[in-house]
Amino acid sequence: MSFKNVIKRKNKLLLPLSWLYVAGVRIFSFLYDSGLKKSRSYPLPVICIGNLSVGGTGKSPMVEYLVRLLKDRYPLATVSRGYGRKTRGFLVAGNDATAAMIGDEPMQFYRKFPDITVAVSEKRTEAIESLLRTVKPEVIILDDAFQHRAVTAGFNILLTAWYNRFPQDHYLPAGQLRDLRSHYKKADCIVVTKCPSVLTGKEQQMIVDEIKPLPEQSVFFATLSYGALYPVFGKHTWSTEGVETLLLLTGIANPEPVKDELNRYGMVIREFYFEDHYEFREEDIARLLNAYAAHKTGTAAIITTEKDSVRLMKFRTQLQHAALFALPVRHCFLLDGSEKFDTLIRKFIQNFENPQAFI
Repeated sequence: MSFKNVIKRKNKLLLPLSWLYVAGVRIFSFLYDSGLKKSRSYPLPVICIGNLSVGGTGKSPMVEYLVRLLKDRYPLATVSRGYGRKTRGFLVAGNDATAAMIGDEPMQFYRKFPDITVAVSEKRTEAIESLLRTVKPEVIILDDAFQHRAVTAGFNILLTAWYNRFPQDHYLPAGQLRDLRSHYKKADCIVVTKCPSVLTGKEQQMIVDEIKPLPEQSVFFATLSYGALYPVFGKHTWSTEGVETLLLLTGIANPEPVKDELNRYGMVIREFYFEDHYEFREEDIARLLNAYAAHKTGTAAIITTEKDSVRLMKFRTQLQHAALFALPVRHCFLLDGSEKFDTLIRKFIQNFENPQAFI
């Protein structure tokens, strides 16, 4: 069994190790800043989504937000590392794709948006160059690539979670920062994610003052917006009638917002928490189904995330008769943030196509 508290607490006793970690990151950055290692740019709009910390800032929902915004106008490609996959090298998702082949998040993108190109590679440069030779996308979205210096993206979106913003965090392993705080200056915009649904203007300004954005940087605030539960295998219809217990199965960085969302149903919630990108095993599913079977028919349901659901596909035979539902999630910008954010993205692409358009 591989349970863990996925929200790491700051541990100042580990600060000496953090200093060593920072030294390594500074050396890595120096290699690119000095020109000893080269960073490549490409002749099309490349949008990078990332963070300065490890996990839990909402990168996947941001990729999906951009896909929805742009897919009807431009041929799109997403490029991810494909974390947790059992393959290596450059791959493009096809009809035979699985989470084991391309990773859970790319598999989620492919299932939800089959009309775009979903690619994975450990080397973003290899992926971009292969895509330019083959499918020829007009816009590329780099998933979780802010800390990777081999590619110079045209537009960088930096995400930081409201409950653990980068200015107040520590470096690994004392905290969750994996990149230098000062690198926030590379971002074209900063999105504070997972905010409370109500955040006053004064509270927002306090956070902006904490971040200290450059004059040219825009700061946005977004909360998570959950959609309707839907059956993973299409055998059940979600209804609260008669349901008393929810079995929450997750392998994500921070499952607490999901639990908070489910709490609104007023039901008992049993937690089956695993580490991020966890590869579910037969014994895990057996334990889950035993807990499900312990309840009278119709009084329990299994809830998971969309990201987790793609890793459950290989257990279809065992799970197809259970009331198993996925909970979709999106970013919802506060106030008029979505209009301003969308305009920023569109202008970047249009300006790339016509450099004189906005002079």
